[in-house]
Amino acid sequence: MTGSHLRRLALAAAAAASLALLAAGSALAHAEVVPSTGLADGQLYALSVPNEIEGATTTRVVLTVPDGFAIDVFAESPGWERTVERTGDAGAIGSVTWRATEGGADEGAVFQFTGSSPSPGTFRFAVAQSYSDGTVVDWAGDEDSEFPASLVTTRSSLGGGGASWLALAALLVGGAGLVLGTLALVRRDGERPA
Repeated sequence: MTGSHLRRLALAAAAAASLALLAAGSALAHAEVVPSTGLADGQLYALSVPNEIEGATTTRVVLTVPDGFAIDVFAESPGWERTVERTGDAGAIGSVTWRATEGGADEGAVFQFTGSSPSPGTFRFAVAQSYSDGTVVDWAGDEDSEFPASLVTTRSSLGGGGASWLALAALLVGGAGLVLGTLALVRRDGERPA
């Protein structure tokens, strides 16, 4: 398989994961970085932001990156323009802003990135969500508040004695189904995968 084929497959998988995460985020009804448990060495994360105001669209999302957590690479987000603000001498990303280039998202939005932490820990992500009607929701509260911040715990490994191989196989089969479904949708619309 060539590099361009692998890249297309990876982007298709990211798109499929976005759809699944958007659905999951809407069910949870709050802005959330998922998965909530990840590898300290780095992995793919997604910020899922639901739209909770009827008749308004999400036009701007600002993610504040906690100290000790690094964002390395962003997936493209069609319909959104991204700006990054860096902090400190090392130039770490302190915040990321996504602005809708057209109208905004009426059902919610998903933004993907790879992230890592130099050591395992729990990280608190604050999100400010702006709507077309001027409302701003700050997802920065405690876990039991109406607008909680998202928590991500990183570990040196995700394995352990309690791992279920059946659950892992189910996730892999489900992921493959999402990828194939996304490819079929993209091809049906007459567009080539990115």
